[in-house]
Amino acid sequence: MIRSFLTVSTGTLASRLLGFVRDSLVAALLGAGAVADAFLAAFQLVNVIRRLLSEGGLNAALVPAWLRVRETGGAVAAAAYAGRVLGTVTAALLVATVLLGLLMPLVIMALAPGFSGHQTLQLAVDNARLMLPYLAFAGPVTVMMALLNAQGRFALTAFSPLLFNIALIAVMAVLLASRSDAVLAAQILAATVGVAGLLQLSILVLRRGGNIATPLRVSFDAEIRGFLGKAIPGMIASSTPQLLMVAGAIVASSSPSAVSWLYFANRLVELPLGIVGVAMGTVLIPEMTRALRGGDQAAVAHAQSRGLELAVGLALPAMLGLIVLSEPVVRMLFEHGAFTADDTAATSRALMWLALGLPANVLVKALSPAFFAREDTLTPLLATLKGVLFAIVLSVLLGHWFGAGGIAASLAIGAWSTAFSLIRRGGETFGFSIDAAARRRLPGILAAALAMGAALWLATRFTPALTQGSHGLVQAIILLLLIIAGIAVYGLFLRLFGIAGWRETVNAIRQKRPRDLRD
Repeated sequence: MIRSFLTVSTGTLASRLLGFVRDSLVAALLGAGAVADAFLAAFQLVNVIRRLLSEGGLNAALVPAWLRVRETGGAVAAAAYAGRVLGTVTAALLVATVLLGLLMPLVIMALAPGFSGHQTLQLAVDNARLMLPYLAFAGPVTVMMALLNAQGRFALTAFSPLLFNIALIAVMAVLLASRSDAVLAAQILAATVGVAGLLQLSILVLRRGGNIATPLRVSFDAEIRGFLGKAIPGMIASSTPQLLMVAGAIVASSSPSAVSWLYFANRLVELPLGIVGVAMGTVLIPEMTRALRGGDQAAVAHAQSRGLELAVGLALPAMLGLIVLSEPVVRMLFEHGAFTADDTAATSRALMWLALGLPANVLVKALSPAFFAREDTLTPLLATLKGVLFAIVLSVLLGHWFGAGGIAASLAIGAWSTAFSLIRRGGETFGFSIDAAARRRLPGILAAALAMGAALWLATRFTPALTQGSHGLVQAIILLLLIIAGIAVYGLFLRLFGIAGWRETVNAIRQKRPRDLRD
């Protein structure tokens, strides 16, 4: 499982790093004013729908169903089932794209009520409509990626999303060089989103030849209706972080620049969340489904235990690092062009609060596969909706008193509400199986993370070059050295506490499960 996890995590890391480049260029191109708020509100809408589909949602419903059909009916029946799913999802998204285009003013007013009566509303509507073609491509892309994941082919699905960011970065580089008007630049960038979706679909079709889902047709028979009945709750349940950010944007839209501050802060949280959380959902679901179908309780406990260790072991140090280094990281990545020092201060405050919810969001990603593998998507859905509703109520109260920082704190509390709901419900229904090794390692992981956080905090107290007055290159080098030192300290304490060593880690990465297939 470590090998598959590393494959998905590496692809996600590359995509997130390109995403930082993309967002840094967006900040330089549009700043944090009305034009940026309009573009980011529209982009967030499309991005949430994309993640509802791609980051574990359809994967959670399709992988167990496809494996069941293949086991009972063989490869031909599985390909036919996949063809019906692919055709039906594609047709449904084409219809949804047209309807969203017609209803976009109402959609934007619901998602950003603070834009009402301002030019920002029309800008957001125009940008969102230009981005909508991406959704038509997102359906077949997601189904094909889920089918490859079910077969243990993780590399192509992990690295194909890079094309999305590469296309946007290339266009922004041209726009910055030509010094285009901000409104026009935002519209050109919005139109590029659809082109990026076409590129991603093309590489999947060319690489696989379209032979994993045949024949292709639209169907709403009982089997497909059953799949959709599990897929839609699964898609919502797998997108807790994104739905929380939508809830935050709804409340923040009434405050100038608050949508932008929350967006850029959340982008930093999404780096570790993507590396750990997306890999958890992608790898654990097929792993646990096979174990449950084989009746192997030891394999179930092993998958859950290793998944929990990886989630906690990566999320805790990432949370502490983001809190301690929030301001210098935001300054280095975003304080360029139209993004000012005041924007940096507000964004870093929001980042500190959002980072507190990172372990909760990763726990949700690690715990949800235990339900999805049992084809239970309703329980994670109810937990997600409860957390989002709780976050909205708190955001209204704390946002009124503390601004964007209060909204960010509310989103973190909402994430923890979802995580605790899953823990409680899982314990009541089937019980989470944690082996003795995990019970021994988890306290050591916590102690190692706290030691790293303390060392990093002390190091920043004696590093004046991270302040605003220093040269950007000097800040970047020192920040990079601090991050490397933090990783080294964390690894050292893991070794001292007997959690993991270098040789053990390398051996785990090299080990290949026999049923895995190479791309």
